[in-house]
Amino acid sequence: MYFLGYDVGSSSVKASLINGETGECVASDFFPKQEMKITAQKAGWAEQHPDLWWDNLKLATQSVMASSEIDAKEIEAIGISYQMHGLVVVDKNNNVLRPSIIWCDSRAAVIGDKAFETLGGERCLGSLLNSPGNFTASKLMWVKENEPNVYAQIDKIMLPGDYIALRLTGQARTTISGLSEGMFWDFQKNEVSKMIMDHYGFNSSMIPEIVPTFSEQGEVTAEVAKELGLAAGTKVTYRGGDQPNNALSLNVLNPGEIATTAGTSGVVYGVSGEVKYDPYSRVNTFAHVNYTTNLNRLGVLLCINGTGILNSWMNKNVGNNAYNYAEMNELASKVAIGSDGVSILPFGNGAERVLRNKNIGSQISGISFNSHSQAHLFRAAQEGIVFSFNYGMEIMKQIGIDAKVIRAGKANMFLSPIFRETLAGISGATIELYNTDGSVGAARGAAVGSGYYKSFAEAFGSLKKLETIEPNLTKKAEYEAAYESWKALLDKHI
Repeated sequence: MYFLGYDVGSSSVKASLINGETGECVASDFFPKQEMKITAQKAGWAEQHPDLWWDNLKLATQSVMASSEIDAKEIEAIGISYQMHGLVVVDKNNNVLRPSIIWCDSRAAVIGDKAFETLGGERCLGSLLNSPGNFTASKLMWVKENEPNVYAQIDKIMLPGDYIALRLTGQARTTISGLSEGMFWDFQKNEVSKMIMDHYGFNSSMIPEIVPTFSEQGEVTAEVAKELGLAAGTKVTYRGGDQPNNALSLNVLNPGEIATTAGTSGVVYGVSGEVKYDPYSRVNTFAHVNYTTNLNRLGVLLCINGTGILNSWMNKNVGNNAYNYAEMNELASKVAIGSDGVSILPFGNGAERVLRNKNIGSQISGISFNSHSQAHLFRAAQEGIVFSFNYGMEIMKQIGIDAKVIRAGKANMFLSPIFRETLAGISGATIELYNTDGSVGAARGAAVGSGYYKSFAEAFGSLKKLETIEPNLTKKAEYEAAYESWKALLDKHI
């Protein structure tokens, strides 16, 4: 029996097929091979049309099916991981009404801040565990205020993963975990937030049917099966936002466990069994994938928008595409910790929650034309990303999430020795790298949701640890000095 997992990101769509019996990934591919385009009509905006996700999902599916050479009927179920906080709006015929306003779009930050002030901080934090902020509900309010003709046609609102499931099954559905990341869930009353719906004037009929995260959520239609090369009737049995799903893929499900990822954006995600939130919403609390109304499993999420995208920018604009990332790492490794005085703030990908939704842009400081080179910038970029992680992790400590061991997939920025050694060195945490990613995690989630795996322990029994990075205590003072210089730069801009 096989299980298919999708990871629908803002850079690419990845598909992976796992063998349920062995737990091994038998085929995997992603599209496009260059990063998907993000459209920004104005500064701080970020949009992608859902058709772009679907077109690349189709290519990834066809590639996986061709390389695996299995019969489509052998696929028992499908799981979906998706970029969080995006807004997709469809009409009564399930037609998309406008491009998706995605996670790194900051246009609605002012709307959310105003709602937080009007409704009251204690009320919002007690109910939503966050400020309405720049999340999906506030993005919908922006559409209501600025595109009334579009808003008038809306039948259902959904997150990106809900839309992919809709395309697969023809059924509009969502989950508690998804609603919580959009600021639509009331944790006190365990229902869709009447406070938010009433404040923004939304009709409750816009919210799709709610289904459990692990459950039979629909079946692939005959038309879509033909389009993708799948079997009609294949069940969709799991969906989760990319960061909760990343935690799932690393078997991070219980209080005290921590997962991290560093793709286009970077995230540290800790699981709590208690209601915990930051009073300034610099880090955010959502329902984890295994949250139920009877089991308190909450994910405390630190998100840094400008992570891998900064490294990519360096590759294109400083390296002129002359190096691959391994070569950039090799050049950077020749530079001492602290990059000989060069500091970079990585906040050039929209408003940052960790900075209270300020959009300060990226900053480069300390360059000497006589002594610094590309290599210094390459290293300073990676150090700046890590230091932004550490800055947020200091906030997480204030609400009881203390990183002693961090689990991550060996991918993206974690392929860089400089990145992972700097993270271990400044945080003092041990880093464990595993042979997994979001699409494989989604496939395992599908196997749990279908009932093939009877427990999470069974589902993750084949998860393999590839590498362990311990903090280098002899270099602790060097890392701390570089971090303090970086933080002094940040303090000038916030």
